[in-house]
Amino acid sequence: MKKILIYNSGGGLGDSIQIIPLLLSLKNHYRRSKFYYLGAHNNHFEGRLKEFNIKIETLDLKLEYFGFRWWHLLYAKKNFYKSNDTKFNLIIDLQSKFRNSLILKRIPHSHFFSVTFNNFFSSKKIKYKMKNQIDNLSFFLEEKIKTIEFNCSKLPKNLLNEAKRLLPKSNYIGFSITQGNKYRKKSWSIYKFISLANKSLIKNKVPVFFIEKNQEHIIEKIKNQVPGALFPETGSDLSCPALVTALSARLDQAVSIDNGVMHMMALANIPMIVLFGPTNSEKFAPKNNYTKVLDSKKLYGTKDIESISVDEVYDLI
Repeated sequence: MKKILIYNSGGGLGDSIQIIPLLLSLKNHYRRSKFYYLGAHNNHFEGRLKEFNIKIETLDLKLEYFGFRWWHLLYAKKNFYKSNDTKFNLIIDLQSKFRNSLILKRIPHSHFFSVTFNNFFSSKKIKYKMKNQIDNLSFFLEEKIKTIEFNCSKLPKNLLNEAKRLLPKSNYIGFSITQGNKYRKKSWSIYKFISLANKSLIKNKVPVFFIEKNQEHIIEKIKNQVPGALFPETGSDLSCPALVTALSARLDQAVSIDNGVMHMMALANIPMIVLFGPTNSEKFAPKNNYTKVLDSKKLYGTKDIESISVDEVYDLI
């Protein structure tokens, strides 16, 4: 495998952070291969996620929002050969939209991995039963790919030192409570988080809230009702997703809704409780052995995340 292309249609930071264990595992397995990234949006590994030090080149086909326009079918192959003379040995399709997969497959390749439309587009017509993409790829390639977790000790020293300064002790429990996507209600009530934080004090846990500085009204509301709550990001001049991961490594446990911070926390490989409402927990929940999922759809047959009670979450702390 000399050239491998990863296609990720999601544009959020969480969509990119979520595939870091996959990229690390593939890079460890194919150490002499060159990896390329193609997405409908910017390559965050060259931007806001650069501190994670994931080296992957951008494949620029000069097609904005790649895969989301039907006319890309006419130009995907043509534009590829404008700047490339050899096809990819492997293309890995990490999304499940029929149109996007159809367009992606126009890029010259030897092997194509995709679970779209019951793996209709894959170059091998086999059924993938595993929820973990690394296991599915091992099955597809007939090679055992070892899972490599992210190692927080490899983060930049200034971020690790800053995390230690902000959270110097122990017995911390983290809370990520805000959502970036405004179109689906993924947030659990702030009052439930406040109640949970106060109950965690009984177990000698120090509540740590991961909230951006510009959310002053939320921060003030929590400060007034949760004595001793910490807001480390407000006390630092540094601001990047990798700092959140460095801070998370100093937690004993974390509770989060389905958001980008959830994925930043998960890279620290700490015990987590993740709450899901309208979104797909099997697709978006962290794929590790440290995460417990409470999904309102599976528990109560509803997309309303508020159906999950404080006591249900507290019992898992």
